[in-house]
Amino acid sequence: MEYWIPACSGKRIEVRNGQKITVVDVDGGQVVDFFAEVTGEAREFLSTGVTIDCNESLRLSVGDTIYTNLYRPILKVLQDDVGEHDLLHPCCRPEMYDFFYHNGDGHPNCLDNINGALGEKRAIITPVNLFMHTRIHPDGRISVEAPLSRAGDKIVLEALMDVTLGVAVCSVSESQCNSGKCSPVKVMVELVGRRMDFSSDANANFEGLLEVNRGICMPQMAERTSPDAPPNCAVLP
Repeated sequence: MEYWIPACSGKRIEVRNGQKITVVDVDGGQVVDFFAEVTGEAREFLSTGVTIDCNESLRLSVGDTIYTNLYRPILKVLQDDVGEHDLLHPCCRPEMYDFFYHNGDGHPNCLDNINGALGEKRAIITPVNLFMHTRIHPDGRISVEAPLSRAGDKIVLEALMDVTLGVAVCSVSESQCNSGKCSPVKVMVELVGRRMDFSSDANANFEGLLEVNRGICMPQMAERTSPDAPPNCAVLP
């Protein structure tokens, strides 16, 4: 399933345990506010604070787990083209735009977009800000820099339980947070490949399939005469 999320908007996406979630920065330089809650239980949700605590790191890396507010694993990072994401900043909101830019009235924002997508009224949401580049200076100061993501860069996560995603395309065009502009993103949800079952029952079923298909060409079981050659289609004896 593929979801196209326009600039300055949000989307609700249902994901089952074991499915892969691929978030693609279509044009490059765009931050994605990525929030999740346990399906059917909104009181348990993605927590960046707990994730920092459990991983003992302010960064996300391939192989890392993202945790809920109840310290349970909810997502795992499988692949990452960028390696720079933010776990510190809450969703932008009208008050933030007033504080920094004096234009909060009517400004699209990620808090409203995620709440609207989920049909909720959370007072604050601290998502994983995918592709957001927050530099942490030696003296403890932070600064928001232009994202390092380029067009087509992606991050792939695995759902470790059934989750409901609230995904917002960040609305800040007033700074370098989104490279001075806002652009769409794409989210894809797909099944993780299943492992082969080598149990005795599975072997029995496989033998049954062989019996049914004897005499039928089975190219996927044939040998190749060279790496680039098509399979030499054989007939099962």
